[in-house]
Amino acid sequence: MKNILVVFTGGTIGSTAAEGTINTSSAASSKLIQQFWRHHNDQQQIHFSAIQPLRILSENLAPCVWQTLITAIEAQQPGQHDGIIITHGTDTLAYTAAALSFYFHAIKIPMLLVSSDYPLDDTRANGPLNFMCAVEFIVKNCQAGVFVPYSNQQQTTQVHSGTRLACSLQLSGDFFSVQGKSFMQFENRRFSLLNASTKSIPGISSGKSLQLKANFSERILMIKPYPGLNYAHFNLGNTDAVLHDLYHSGTACATAQWGENYSLLEFIKRCTEQKIKVYLAPAIKSPDAYQSTRALIDQGAEMIWNMSIEAAYVKLMLAYGNFTDAQQIMAFIDSDIAGEHV
Repeated sequence: MKNILVVFTGGTIGSTAAEGTINTSSAASSKLIQQFWRHHNDQQQIHFSAIQPLRILSENLAPCVWQTLITAIEAQQPGQHDGIIITHGTDTLAYTAAALSFYFHAIKIPMLLVSSDYPLDDTRANGPLNFMCAVEFIVKNCQAGVFVPYSNQQQTTQVHSGTRLACSLQLSGDFFSVQGKSFMQFENRRFSLLNASTKSIPGISSGKSLQLKANFSERILMIKPYPGLNYAHFNLGNTDAVLHDLYHSGTACATAQWGENYSLLEFIKRCTEQKIKVYLAPAIKSPDAYQSTRALIDQGAEMIWNMSIEAAYVKLMLAYGNFTDAQQIMAFIDSDIAGEHV
């Protein structure tokens, strides 16, 4: 028999729709497992135990929620289970997947985050299919580590590595891994490997693991680029580091042609004067780079290569929450902890 711990946290998968409003519901959690049993007669082979450490819509999530979630999971002694399923909302799914992937990088069992694009009462909801995929993943003991099964509408269910899942596409409920490289696909209750480079997670395969505390620094400022971004609007008083998102070419505005307040180069100078490190992501490391990217690096920005912006942000939060020495911070960022390097 497979013993599976289900951790309910809310989200759309834990919500109901009433009078035009979707909100979390205490009844929605049990409904997910009830729906599973209606379609699968495996009660002699599977045993679910459940906890609900929190119940929120995921857009309301703050980093302290990850600590609450990790504490609740550890209290259940993960090694006593064959797998763990965590229900979660879609809005911040990629960030929580990254957080759990880094913290539980040496876990010996499968841990899967399951979401739904609609409440479970809606016939369009993919939550039951995502949950079934997670259960099958554990039953078949496919891989230890943190993963996210997700079925885009009219597409085959994909299993994503937790550190490679990107946020949902705009005006859409679809999810993809960075570079479109999912770990596995799930069809007709069978799994097939899609991206072999994710098969072996470094911390697991090497037998080494970092002793991390569930401390996620809330002093990391993330900035998104857009035409007309004015850096004068940012107050750096409670900031230890800045993570600056980049356009798809690994670039951001590096000219003062339109005024110094619009130049990331000038902003990096300002941060350096205040002893605040600036990190850039995402970007693929290659022999050639745009002149603007070279200028940003020459100005002192630290590039986080070959990693999604979601993974880079969470990794920085952990780095600054666990280490104070600059060399330790960079060593942690540069190391491939949970298969985050693409």
